[in-house]
Parts: sequence; structure tokens; C-alpha cells
Amino acid sequence: MINRMELLRIIQNDARLTPDNIAIMLDCDVAEVEAELSALSNEKIILGYSAQIDWEKMDKDNVVAMIEVRITPMRNKGFDHIADILCKNDKVTACYLMSGGFDLMLIYEDKNLRDVASFVSDKIAPLDGVLSTTTHFILKKYKSNGIIFEKGDTDDRQAVIL
Repeated sequence: MINRMELLRIIQNDARLTPDNIAIMLDCDVAEVEAELSALSNEKIILGYSAQIDWEKMDKDNVVAMIEVRITPMRNKGFDHIADILCKNDKVTACYLMSGGFDLMLIYEDKNLRDVASFVSDKIAPLDGVLSTTTHFILKKYKSNGIIFEKGDTDDRQAVIL
């Protein structure tokens, strides 16, 4: 029997591994691995596979914002109703229900600051139940999803004392 947690950790660390490689790592049959991966997908435990890309190296100009949203939960719908509306926007890459001073945290990516401001003022603020928003902009990524981004060129020169 395959340890599901171990299998999930393996593919989370490197989703490019083949069932053959995973079978070797787990000391089991390839058919077992394939069956378990299929079952995990059917049960919606594995939701998809993605690559971590350092977009800064591709000269892709975009802005990533973290938007805090304070809301009044709707009767019989709680926080889910507003979260569902906001998640339908393609540029919302993540949405989390949070504890603390605000209720929802959105990760939103767009071309520029004006487009982010437009999203907040035109799409979030007018929703019934939204009390306030606070927007933070990501200036630089050092680590994302457990992956440390490569440092830029460093100055490795040694000081010369005369």
C-alpha cells in the first residue's frame, strides 16, 4: 500500500517525476503509483500541476498585489459568496479566508498599478458586504511555494588595500 502523504510530498517537490521514478522512490510497482495518482486526481486531492517561473528573468512587466478585504458575512452564505464572486476573475491567482484584522486575502496580478486600482474600486468595493480593502504590492520575490529564487549578480570582488 502506498503512503499517500509521501507520494503527495514527492510530486509537490517535483511534479515532473514519472511514475517509474516515483515507484523506485517508494519501493513499489509502477501500476500502484499510476492507480494512486489517478485516485488522488479523481478525489480532487491533486488539483493540477504547475511550474514555478521567475518572471523577472523573462522581462514580463506585471504587478502582483495582495489585497486584504474586510467583509460582513452574508446570512446563510458566510464569506463564501463574496469569495466565489472574486475568484471568478482570471487575474485573481489566489483567495484565502484569513483570521485576524481582515477576512479575505487575494493575490491579484495585472499589467500596472492603475489596473489593480481599477479592480479594487470597480470590482471589489461595490460588492454588498465589503467594508474595506487594503492593497499591498509585491516588490520582489525571494521565495515562493517553497522555492528560493536565484539571487541576481553578486559582487564577488575582493577588496584591495594599498
